[in-house]
Amino acid sequence: MTNDWDICYFSDGGHSLTVLDQTLLPTEERYVELRSAAEVADAIARLVVRGAPLIGIAAAMGLCVAVANGEDFEEARRTIGAARPTAVNLSWALERMARANSEFRNLNFELRVEQLREEALKIKDEDAETCHKIGQFGRGLINDGMGVLTHCNAGHLATGHYGTALAPIYAAAEEGKQFRVYADETRPLLQGARLTAYELVKNGIDTTLICDNMAASLMAAGKIDIVFVGCDRVAANGDTANKIGTLGVAVLAKHFGVPFYVCGPQSTFDSRCATGADIVIEQRRSEEITTMHYAKPMAPTGVNTYNPSFDVTPHELITGYITENGIDTTK
Repeated sequence: MTNDWDICYFSDGGHSLTVLDQTLLPTEERYVELRSAAEVADAIARLVVRGAPLIGIAAAMGLCVAVANGEDFEEARRTIGAARPTAVNLSWALERMARANSEFRNLNFELRVEQLREEALKIKDEDAETCHKIGQFGRGLINDGMGVLTHCNAGHLATGHYGTALAPIYAAAEEGKQFRVYADETRPLLQGARLTAYELVKNGIDTTLICDNMAASLMAAGKIDIVFVGCDRVAANGDTANKIGTLGVAVLAKHFGVPFYVCGPQSTFDSRCATGADIVIEQRRSEEITTMHYAKPMAPTGVNTYNPSFDVTPHELITGYITENGIDTTK
């Protein structure tokens, strides 16, 4: 496995954050350097950095870079925090950094920045350990000969290690199990095609790419035995926000009797959010539907568009939640 592939790290003595530009995958692996809160926020908003856990990691590390380069902590925190509204890891990581900053407020500037960097790296290391644990808990759900469906990208490219939804897949493969993964392309930004398929193939996993509207026929044919998806926010009652299209997969899985598991760290569970109705859903640009990834527009000028980045899956459609603490089927 290539899970030691570092896609988010400090550079230039901690005065820069280097990240893999995921908007260019799968055709090009290019790294960019971020040196200010505005650059970090822009990278998160444009999906240069994406995936709920990785957004939190990049936000924490980017905040350190901004402070190291002379920006005010609170102003930088607000700038980065406004980048995307749905993934709770962003605010969670920044709140943790704020507590650390308060704890280190009496240190001189150099020591305070050093301690902030250490705190950010702890968030990254803890996420890597969380991914490993999710994989260990989830691998037993996969048996030889299974067909596994996943939606969007919740793998190494979205986290600090080998992912949340892809963690059981990688862990089962490391055990030598033989199975096939079906990756939804995940319209409109094709994270499944560009990112999930890319990293699975890179890691030698038997992978079949499908269009989003093909999942139903595969389930009807008995080719899908289990579904793993990630999560950007889980409400107190278990309702889960994830990439748009996840709800449709969950409805299909319920109809065909296919187990549907949500994988994510405890930091993605938001006790302050009572139900899925309280989750703010990010709305994105029309061009992502009408033009992006195509040489020419694929829709007429002036057409109205509806482009939410996420949808909410009700808890009653979810078989269980796999976290670093185990598998929970009680929600």
